[in-house]
Amino acid sequence: MKSQKLCRGIRVSNRRATVNRKTGETEITMTFDLEGTGKYEVSTGNGFLDHMLAQIARHGLFDLEVKAIGDVETGWHHLVEDCGIVFGQVFAKALGSPVGVIRMAHSYVPLDETLARVVIDLSGRPHAQINTGLEDVMVETLPGDLIGHFLESFAYEAKVNLHAEVITGQSPHHKAEAIFKGLARALRQAVSIDERAPDAIPSTKDSLG
Repeated sequence: MKSQKLCRGIRVSNRRATVNRKTGETEITMTFDLEGTGKYEVSTGNGFLDHMLAQIARHGLFDLEVKAIGDVETGWHHLVEDCGIVFGQVFAKALGSPVGVIRMAHSYVPLDETLARVVIDLSGRPHAQINTGLEDVMVETLPGDLIGHFLESFAYEAKVNLHAEVITGQSPHHKAEAIFKGLARALRQAVSIDERAPDAIPSTKDSLG
């Protein structure tokens, strides 16, 4: 049973979790705190992936620690996919019970010429609809198609419904960064406690999933 605390008069869980996952291809440990302040310590061996994960922490006001190693001599696919899987797992574990959460949220994020939209539903029913426009380009040190793959892996492991798209933009770096900032902002809102219904499950079914 997770401990409870008061936050501005609303009871919230101490929503923090750690997940370690080791396979023949990667070993990843993540610690994630939904009640954080935006602190992060990220080491994946890929500078751009580190930069994107840092956006989630900073703009979501989550605390995030990541240590990931893998068979990167074969490429970045295994490591990025598994980081998405573990991030989904640690998010779901930290969230715990959906009682009181806002559940559905969205974010529009501009970055110079780029505009991205991210919409999320903590529905318990995994789905990912991703359109980054990065499928055939390199984004700094990362193949662009892996941006979408990370998001899909996260959505299915976290059991969330995630829609993410770049509405307009030219710079691959800006497109990826706007998407991750949008994810952070949408998650931050979705996991927040609803002041008007702090003890209710946000569904007419009284359950999610």
